[in-house]
Amino acid sequence: MRSVVIGAGIVGLTSALALRRAGVDVVIYEHAPEIRAAGAGLGLWANALAVFDELGIGAQVRAIGKPGEMYFHDPAGRLLDTPEFGPEDHRFLLVHRARLNDLLADAVGRENIRLAAGFARYEEHADHVTIRLTDGGEETADALVGADGTYSTVRGQLVPAAPAQEHPGHHAWRAVIADPRITPAEDRLILGPHGCRGGYVRTYDGGVYWLVNQFDTPEPTGTLKQQALDRAAHLEQGHRILTELITATPEETILHNQIMLVPPLPHWTSRRVVLAGDAAHAMSPHITAGATLGIEDAALLGRLLTPTSDVPAALAAYETDRIPRYAHVAELSAAVEHAPTPQEFARHYAAFSHWMITSATATSGKHQVRS
Repeated sequence: MRSVVIGAGIVGLTSALALRRAGVDVVIYEHAPEIRAAGAGLGLWANALAVFDELGIGAQVRAIGKPGEMYFHDPAGRLLDTPEFGPEDHRFLLVHRARLNDLLADAVGRENIRLAAGFARYEEHADHVTIRLTDGGEETADALVGADGTYSTVRGQLVPAAPAQEHPGHHAWRAVIADPRITPAEDRLILGPHGCRGGYVRTYDGGVYWLVNQFDTPEPTGTLKQQALDRAAHLEQGHRILTELITATPEETILHNQIMLVPPLPHWTSRRVVLAGDAAHAMSPHITAGATLGIEDAALLGRLLTPTSDVPAALAAYETDRIPRYAHVAELSAAVEHAPTPQEFARHYAAFSHWMITSATATSGKHQVRS
């Protein structure tokens, strides 16, 4: 069994690792000239950490992360409590995306990654798929995994009428300060008026990760720092630690994104082609679970697509599992986004994380398809 993975991001690398652990011969093609990651901090929930434990790298992942808790406060610093949910529904691990990518690349084996090798198109046949590369090269495999992100070229061929689309008015600003002039005494995530949400989390190596985002934002104007400061003003009363962190951040290190989404897809697979991660379900970061859910996709592919599997049956089983799960994710995500008050936002968020963690635990390991 041979598989080709398109994309050397977190989901592509985890997919390749899961498939290799299952005994599948895997090669990854990545259009960029190096392993790199867009973004800064990344929260991993218990279900993602369980996958990394299953793949034998859980301890290494925890060693590059810092445990955190997803509790929300209002701008005055009051905790928005959710007593109906337990501490385990709030816990996550904060890691740096680039460090996690490097760890995964080493685990997969860099000799199995082809850099500066762009994907052009595929051709499906009864018993194999041919992958055409932008440099004119080609590869033959039993299965093709499209893990090439929100703007997926694989999705563009598999589901041509489903390009990424803007989440109207939803923008995010964030950065990691490696050597902050101030170090917060605690992590803080804040819900404020005007659709603003943000906060700061200390990283495992002494830095601080801060984030600000806003729903239904007016068109941003001014520098990125000023845009972030304008939103932070809605999130703090009294001591303004978030404002101080943003002020201390070099302009060139601030990341800004118009949030993009992938609409619900009618299918994620064909007989020998499958989508995973953002290529299939790029979602709003306000639930901070896109990477964790994509890691789940990778684990399921590793359970289903083994050397003795019937490939079309395995991919059909994957789609049957994933599409209903993500339909429910979308419902829970919308409940968080449209919560009428910060307290309701916090409650719906805890409900989402509780469902995600407990449902993943209940269903992991049950899937297997053999020839």
